[in-house]
Amino acid sequence: MKVGVIGGGQLARMMIPAAIDLGIDLRVMAETGGMSAGLAATMIGDYRIVDEVLRFCSSVDVVTFDHEHVPQSVLRAMIEAGVVVRPGPDALGVAQDKILMRRTLEGLGMPVPRWAAVESAAELGTFLEDHRGVAVVKTARGGYDGKGVRIVRAAHEADDWFAALAEDARGGALLVEELVDFRRELAQSVARRPSGEVRGWPVVESIQQDGVCAEVIAPAPSSAGRIADAALEIAVGIAEGLDVTGVLAVELFETTDERILVNELAMRPHNSGHWSLDGSATSQFEQHLRAVLDVPLGATGLRQPWAVMVNVLGGPEGGSMSDRYASALANHPGARIHNYGKSPRAGRKIGHVTAVGDDLATVAYEARATAAELSV
Repeated sequence: MKVGVIGGGQLARMMIPAAIDLGIDLRVMAETGGMSAGLAATMIGDYRIVDEVLRFCSSVDVVTFDHEHVPQSVLRAMIEAGVVVRPGPDALGVAQDKILMRRTLEGLGMPVPRWAAVESAAELGTFLEDHRGVAVVKTARGGYDGKGVRIVRAAHEADDWFAALAEDARGGALLVEELVDFRRELAQSVARRPSGEVRGWPVVESIQQDGVCAEVIAPAPSSAGRIADAALEIAVGIAEGLDVTGVLAVELFETTDERILVNELAMRPHNSGHWSLDGSATSQFEQHLRAVLDVPLGATGLRQPWAVMVNVLGGPEGGSMSDRYASALANHPGARIHNYGKSPRAGRKIGHVTAVGDDLATVAYEARATAAELSV
């Protein structure tokens, strides 16, 4: 079988070893040359142009994605042309628009923060008055890794975003929601195949720095029982309710008043699941390929009691992770390094490190120390 991946980023890159092991012919449509998944790139093209996407699709049996940015018009054209698209346009549409995401999740009965769609500073001001004078404002489209998100305490603090909407021919609104008083952030990943089989990994704790995922602990400490059960029930309900095919990652808040709330969704392998490459019986990347091909899913248990994944962020301009391999590998032979093949720049994810073992403190130290050596 030939699987096509639209997008040449690190997620597509990490599908390559799994595809090789499964005997899958993986082909990537990359946006430019020299991208992370260039090893499997068979075409350079613009995912916003229908003709280019259809030309790529003609060489594969099923298409999946490295990101959720392919426009709905292109996705619908793919369906009309008979392309097998997994996940499909309806599911991807929910991940592409945060306001639609909130409406859809509420329709499925999922717990979400109190929210509103606001089209003016006056409407934002009203929401602030009703929610203790503070709220989180998000652009409905395009935000990620902390971009398109800000905490506001006055309506004028979003004036630039309202002005941008006014200049956009599509119009639209901003999403505003309560500032959740949360104890920690969790993430629950599941995979679902078209025939309906669903498997979930253990719920994990995600630690953020400046809006970017910095570290993931699997499983989330003290999560066995109610928390794990609730997280899995929510993710399976969303996957089935939205007819998701492939990996679905659900970012969650564990609140100080004992609620579990849905924050964001991703219809693809996700940063919070990278630990599974070394810590799970089946990685999220292998599972995603299994799911989109509708073959039986793999086991999702941990290989060791604990796994900790730490992102390698930034690094010196003009350098590379590999410049620091000798020291990191010598000092931390048990850690696993994953290089995304990207040039370092401030705040950029250029790789990650995973450590596994039976003592959380030791595992966390190994992962953090290795990542620190690679990013200095």
